[in-house]
Amino acid sequence: MEIGIKLKNARLSAKLTQEQAAEALGVSRQTISNWETGKTYPDIVRVVKMSDLYHISLDLLLKDEQLMSGYLDYLQESTDVVKSKRSIAQQMILITYLTIWAISLIVFWFFTSGSDAMGYSLMFLWFLLPVTTFVLSLLIGKNDFWGKWKWSSACFFGVLYMLADYGTFRVKHMAAIDKISAPHYEMILIGAIISLVGLGIGAILHKAKHKDEKGTISS
Repeated sequence: MEIGIKLKNARLSAKLTQEQAAEALGVSRQTISNWETGKTYPDIVRVVKMSDLYHISLDLLLKDEQLMSGYLDYLQESTDVVKSKRSIAQQMILITYLTIWAISLIVFWFFTSGSDAMGYSLMFLWFLLPVTTFVLSLLIGKNDFWGKWKWSSACFFGVLYMLADYGTFRVKHMAAIDKISAPHYEMILIGAIISLVGLGIGAILHKAKHKDEKGTISS
């Protein structure tokens, strides 16, 4: 028996229409139809949700499947695609921040004169970099990038925020007085706090999303 037929039989046994199943699973009715006719396969997350929704174990839903090897190949391919997209998204987070960080230094040294210092400080150190830190941290928390290690990204943002200040105003001041001075370490704390706020809000949104999904299935 093909997996599509098993999914259809399980849905009918649960006395659900395609529309009801689609609403509970967060997909279109056409998607349910495609799964049941074998045109496409559901991903493993949807299979688990259907198992709960149809009140049937994964073992009964998937065992003795002639096309199981093909489905497992599909799941492996889907998992690889998801992992790849997730990895790219994580890399883009880092690249985006580092690009804006580097631009802030370039603008300071090559496009800012003494009279522009205050405007630069307001634009980059007190607006653009903090906002970028918050938004990217929010995305990290919302998507649970790097799992439990996501909280350590606050240190990353904090250190680079301090280095943005040190690599601009502090270096220029040291060059003027011909003396090396320590960086403003409190900038690390400021950057880390901004990041933690974004991470915290993102984590709350992430939990709320999963809670809503579980509630939809159980209902």
